[in-house]
Amino acid sequence: MKMTQNLNEIVEDIVTELRKKTSFEIEASARHVHLSQKTIDELFGIGYRLTPKRPLSQPGQFVSEERVTVQGPKGTLSNVAILGPARKQSQVELSLTDARTLGINPPLRESGHLDQTPGVTLVNGGRQVTLTSGAIVAQRHIHMTPDDAKLFGVKNNDIVSVKTTGERAVTFENVVIRVSDKFATRMHVDFDEANACGLTKGMRGTLYKK
Repeated sequence: MKMTQNLNEIVEDIVTELRKKTSFEIEASARHVHLSQKTIDELFGIGYRLTPKRPLSQPGQFVSEERVTVQGPKGTLSNVAILGPARKQSQVELSLTDARTLGINPPLRESGHLDQTPGVTLVNGGRQVTLTSGAIVAQRHIHMTPDDAKLFGVKNNDIVSVKTTGERAVTFENVVIRVSDKFATRMHVDFDEANACGLTKGMRGTLYKK
């Protein structure tokens, strides 16, 4: 009996390791902002540095202690997370539901592609900054290491499909691959998408190339 249990455990370990090599973890990315140092200075004071609260799965990235309010023409989102470190350009990443709350119509974009995007106002207490652009709905994407990109047979900017598991399993189309040696392999979806597939911690996705 004990030998059978040990064998079953070995098989489960092997299956788990094989699954890790053919799938990847999916994470929900809540609404958040990335700020330039200029915007940080305007909201928090000249020379202010964001205070790391906890690390994110992507190396060197963190959720900061600081929060802001995001204001649009029709509504407000309070207590919005700021992700660090500072970037060259301020960016606000929203779900479609968030965008409707604010009363704006941001395009579906990859991070950093901010031309012809709407702006919002960021508020911290008595300080505020109105961005003329920078609000986007982030295109669902997979951060990948170069080694994992080779394993999955994909390259930077490839577009793939990803199937999830569970009671509300879905297939996400038009998922962009982003490859860098600065990444950890994770797929990111926004909260609208996470709710649609019943995302739970540790859920994994399987990639299908078009």
